[in-house]
Amino acid sequence: MTSVPPPAVKTAPDVAAPHEPGRESRRSAPPLTVTHEPWAEPLTRPAMSNELDRHERIALTNRYVEGDGRPFIPVSGELHYSRVPRSEWDERLRLMRSGGVTAVATYVIWNHHEPERGRPRFDDGLDVAAFVRCAADAGLDVVLRIGPWCHGEVRNGGFPDWVQQAPVAHRTDDPGYLALVEPWFAAIGEQLAPLCGPSSNVIAIQLDNELYDQPGHLTTLKALARRHGLVAPICTATAWGGADLPVGEVLPLYGGYGDGFWVEADHDWDTTFREHFFFSHTWDDPGIGADLRDHPGIGRRPETPRLPSASFPAATCELGGGMATAYHRRPLLSGADVAAVAHNKIGNGSGWQGYYMYAGGTNPRPGLQESHASGYPNDLPEFDYDFHAPIGASGLISSSHAALRRQHAFLAAFGLGLAPMPSTIPALHPTSVDDVETLRWALRSDGTSGWLFITWQQPHVPLGTVRDVQFAVTLEGGTTVLPHAPVEVPAGTIAHWPLHLELGGVHVDWATASALTVLDGKRPTLVLVAERGIPVEVATAATVAGDALTRSASGVAVVDADAEPVRLELAEGDGRLDVLVVPAASADRVWVLEASGRRRLVLSDEAVFEDADGRLAVRASAAPVVEEYVPSTGRFEPVTVFGGHSPASESTVVLSPPVPGETPPPSYGSRAGRASAPTREEVARYANSWTLRLPTEPHGRRYLEVDWAGDVARLEADGVVVADRFWDGTPWTIGLDALGIPDAAELTVRIVPLHPEASVHLPAAAEARRRTTDTPLLALDRVRLIEAPLWREAPAVE
Repeated sequence: MTSVPPPAVKTAPDVAAPHEPGRESRRSAPPLTVTHEPWAEPLTRPAMSNELDRHERIALTNRYVEGDGRPFIPVSGELHYSRVPRSEWDERLRLMRSGGVTAVATYVIWNHHEPERGRPRFDDGLDVAAFVRCAADAGLDVVLRIGPWCHGEVRNGGFPDWVQQAPVAHRTDDPGYLALVEPWFAAIGEQLAPLCGPSSNVIAIQLDNELYDQPGHLTTLKALARRHGLVAPICTATAWGGADLPVGEVLPLYGGYGDGFWVEADHDWDTTFREHFFFSHTWDDPGIGADLRDHPGIGRRPETPRLPSASFPAATCELGGGMATAYHRRPLLSGADVAAVAHNKIGNGSGWQGYYMYAGGTNPRPGLQESHASGYPNDLPEFDYDFHAPIGASGLISSSHAALRRQHAFLAAFGLGLAPMPSTIPALHPTSVDDVETLRWALRSDGTSGWLFITWQQPHVPLGTVRDVQFAVTLEGGTTVLPHAPVEVPAGTIAHWPLHLELGGVHVDWATASALTVLDGKRPTLVLVAERGIPVEVATAATVAGDALTRSASGVAVVDADAEPVRLELAEGDGRLDVLVVPAASADRVWVLEASGRRRLVLSDEAVFEDADGRLAVRASAAPVVEEYVPSTGRFEPVTVFGGHSPASESTVVLSPPVPGETPPPSYGSRAGRASAPTREEVARYANSWTLRLPTEPHGRRYLEVDWAGDVARLEADGVVVADRFWDGTPWTIGLDALGIPDAAELTVRIVPLHPEASVHLPAAAEARRRTTDTPLLALDRVRLIEAPLWREAPAVE
């Protein structure tokens, strides 16, 4: 049990603190300054969602989205139902919800459904209506991205071959093309029209994708969709790349990736990626999809980047939840990198956080991937679409899940006030993507209160510690200076600090820890998460009590929260507020769960979600340790969980001796100057192979974790290829049950060695390993079987 020290010592805010040697000498550096800038335009309401397609819950203004008549910031995350087995939809969706996602976005991929003309399928894992209902059961709204062209690293961008080969002007108002699209929209409408409408959880529909110069066609598609009952309060279209969109007809959506596979193997970290690690009011990104269009794209932005519409809030649908892996280029972003981009968008004024991908998957059949064979400039894996997403293709979570869910908990708790706040960029800000000295920060404020955003994190180019940092924020009531003395901001800092926050009748002037959530109780509990290397200070005129206070000066309480959570009690007149400070070391263990209707603060190393009964559920290979904060006691108390019939296990798998292949060549060909992946025949020729058998009595959901090095790997079950991977230095986790592999199947792992002269870009750690040998790199370090049952919270005792 993690104990939070009870209140012990009352400290008046006007007691002077003892002098700290060296502290005052750092006041010579002037504070970083910003003055709140109000909205330039008055609040307005577009016809969309207000006069047209009204919804019981969702509406738009030009500044923010409304839910039940109140401002909020939706969080959408992409999961493609046709890339995830139906048996795992529910758990994946609930994991999304426990990560703070409020809406699931999904492509309706045409060539997954209708490979043969006139025979669309909506059975089993293609039952999109069942998926929408499953999302509703998990507490999620739905954004349908109906195309008909999607991209999504899918063959033909999602067009069936018979559509791709049709002699029509694709993605235009060519009557021949529309004659192909209308039966498809009619088929989707037959499935989904009964689930659309004013009370539906379908809150948005995206038309086509990355269409840059056909605004009239988007209007036509909208009318076509409506004709077949596909209606929602919000209609969207992607706006990046200077897209020309029909005014008022669609909500423009933007994106932002920290790195990407679509640049050349030898290309530096491109400007279009680097820009997202800075605060900015320029939302357009010319790099996304630039290799598939005639566009300036890589390396520079268009002369007239598209700006957010004056009629709608700034919103995103493709903040990189990770990144896909192409054969020639294999980017790898950390959880902090993913979180940095997302955090900057909030600071920039985002009214909708949308991620691509939030949950990875697996292509349902061979040959459905974007590839050189299908005319694309990039070769993608035949099956793998893990994307290094917060929820991987196996169903297990990655480090970005923790980093993002803290932001989403913040949006859920404080979105009512944050959503209407404009963003202000300080006058002194970085002037180029090469600036690694100037601190990156921004303000969102309504003039009386607000949030100070700091993001000092990026990949590839190291950042140092910024010293002597102090902020002077000018709002309508005057200037607030924080912290009380300059501090150091270390690399890796991703923070949002409150300014003039009122809770429980208590006024908090500011705090130097990130707000996470607010818990209900006899008095509210403000939960803060400490930043690594930055002292936690809470400035307030209230009386502060707690035995973890190290000192208080000029109304500033300094909190020692390095090891354990710390609770403070604040009293101001009749107002009462608890403040719980979670140490930075515990940040990744924090979960804020509220799908059941009540907000719960939980600590767990394992992934937690709420089941259909509202109880906690944990997928884990051993009995998980789960603790819940109880406001009435001020302590984290253990949660009793029970598991399956047999104990879970993790075991190293015994492999057969390897069967060697031929020495691989340095190249398997290329297209548009980009290396091609080996074909199936070439994998069979050059790969080394190992066989293994798994226990026939599994004790929970089965995952295979493969630690390996090489070029390309494939997994076969009884001789049939079921999964593949391009090596990027990370372990390959395979959800065996997600792939439907029988318990008694004979598994074969094939690995093609990576030739030292192969023209592929690898992450730094993988490249370093590659350079340890002058011969083709090949290793199968370990194969581990993980069997994980679902552990559930014990029912409450009546």
